[in-house]
Amino acid sequence: MKFILDDNNSGHAIQNYGTFEITIGGKVYRESLIIMPDRIFPQWRPTCFQELKQEDFAHLASLAPEIVVLGTGSKQHFPDQQMIRPLLEHQIGLEVMATDAACRTYNILMSEGRRVAAALIMIGA
Repeated sequence: MKFILDDNNSGHAIQNYGTFEITIGGKVYRESLIIMPDRIFPQWRPTCFQELKQEDFAHLASLAPEIVVLGTGSKQHFPDQQMIRPLLEHQIGLEVMATDAACRTYNILMSEGRRVAAALIMIGA
């Protein structure tokens, strides 16, 4: 489990993460979610990497981030090019990693003032 101080001045930060839970602003989330510096979208549809669809990436593209950090659960899995087409069409960067690394990366990018969206599938999934 990773802990950081929550700095409300820079946006929503991930305070800690572990198996099937992520804490943001003192609230524990136990389902996949999307987090951005200014918004949180709880209960993101896919519960595991295998459930990801092109529509999930279209939703991410509609949020207009500069970069998407995709946390794929306990292990790193790469989506195919066709699935991520909505991000490519909008020239939105994509970084893919296991969810624990995605949580850390999101916090760094968010603290740098980047318009980042982290799409996180729970660790353990």
